[in-house]
Amino acid sequence: MKEAIGKAEVLIEALAYIRTFRDHLVIIKLGGSVMDDTSVMRAILQDVVFMETVGVRPVVVHGGGAAISRAMAAAGLESKFIRGRRFTDEAVIEIVSQVLIEEINDELVQKIEQLGGRAAGIHQNTKCALSAEKLLIEDGSGECFDLGWVGRVNQVDCQLLDNLCLAGVVPVIPSLGLDEKARTLNINADTAAAAVAQQMGAEKLIFLSDVPGILADHTNPESLIPSLDPDECRRLVAEGVIAEGMIPKIEACLESVQAGVSKTHIIDGRLRHSLLLEIFTNQGVGTEIVLPSSP
Repeated sequence: MKEAIGKAEVLIEALAYIRTFRDHLVIIKLGGSVMDDTSVMRAILQDVVFMETVGVRPVVVHGGGAAISRAMAAAGLESKFIRGRRFTDEAVIEIVSQVLIEEINDELVQKIEQLGGRAAGIHQNTKCALSAEKLLIEDGSGECFDLGWVGRVNQVDCQLLDNLCLAGVVPVIPSLGLDEKARTLNINADTAAAAVAQQMGAEKLIFLSDVPGILADHTNPESLIPSLDPDECRRLVAEGVIAEGMIPKIEACLESVQAGVSKTHIIDGRLRHSLLLEIFTNQGVGTEIVLPSSP
């Protein structure tokens, strides 16, 4: 009986959050090593199905860098990165598209449906939601690097995604877009998720990572920083506390909150049911990045 009462108390704690976020959009970015662990992905997608069932409107945006690198190696192609972004020529974009659409996206949709939810893959083979333009990277001297078939999102088909969410269907979007000539461009998944959150006016943008969040000491998981504002983020970047692969996530979070997304989160996707813990409990997990409260 004590165990049953404990479960009831958890539901009561969650009730206020369910009411708060009901009918609100939550953008969830999947990527990194968490996508290679079957049990971890099952727990994450169970959370997504739960969220949709209680009235939250989740949208999943995913990458697949590790799987792409493996497929390129199998094809005898070497992965080349320029300033953290994959150089993508015609041979590479074919592999990227195949891996993201025909393997990862199809599998995510199938798993959500096996768990009792409804999902739809939204991409070039169905109806693409992301319009993109070619991306050029500048160095400090003003020189531009051409990354090949790499782009940035310039428009999101918000009506398409809204209609799916309202129908109880979870949109699952790979980090690919179409340019004005209907050519496929490879897009950084963090920036793609941020673009979706900003243009759809999402309540939350959540990055599932393979670290607990932002750590004051990267060697100590107990040094988790639960909340940061933009000024604190920039200070930690300048001090080198936030570095390497975490910087694009932080930049995406900052752009999103400044564009009107209420809260952004970086959480450990390896923690079982971390999505539910972050959204529906008092304690939460990971690091939230928000604008400072008004005095």
